[in-house]
Amino acid sequence: MKKIIFASKNEGKIREVKSILNDLNLKIVSLSDIDFMGDIIESGSSFEENAEIKAREIYKKYKLPVIADDSGLVVEKLNGEPGIFSARYSGDNSTDDINNKLLIEKLSSLPEPHNAKFVCAAVFFDENEFQTSVGEVIGKIINEPRGDKGFGYDPLFVPDGFTETMGELQDDIKNKISHRYHAFIKLKNFISH
Repeated sequence: MKKIIFASKNEGKIREVKSILNDLNLKIVSLSDIDFMGDIIESGSSFEENAEIKAREIYKKYKLPVIADDSGLVVEKLNGEPGIFSARYSGDNSTDDINNKLLIEKLSSLPEPHNAKFVCAAVFFDENEFQTSVGEVIGKIINEPRGDKGFGYDPLFVPDGFTETMGELQDDIKNKISHRYHAFIKLKNFISH
């Protein structure tokens, strides 16, 4: 079985990606599984650049094929915020709860609807090739969090065509519509070779 490193310690992301790629004959190990202790400085100016930085750094250290992603929320009326700073929107000690409160606060004086999208740039990297794909899910931000599934901004985001937030949707539904699903499903062919 081919071993591949997913350059993430985020348990929610790891679960989602393992589910999306579960029909491939792969052993996916996370940074936690391999006891990676360093910090990867995401100094890129786009989701794609940050995903590539993570993949390159982990490949250089372990010499194994790597998948990586960078993802976040892009809110139209906030000129694309929080964008690539989604995880650390409220500063160095950000938590999902603090980030969600900050987002609601910033949108509180602006008229609804609060159109937004989740964006995920996923990459596959080994010594031969670098493949990148981008997935998106379009929706709206609500004013009160709903649901305890998912992570990040999921309890505030209602995808188009649904009445539930990403934090309320069952995993099997979320994993078929999410930005991460759309990005990683496009990478499947490259990963499996």
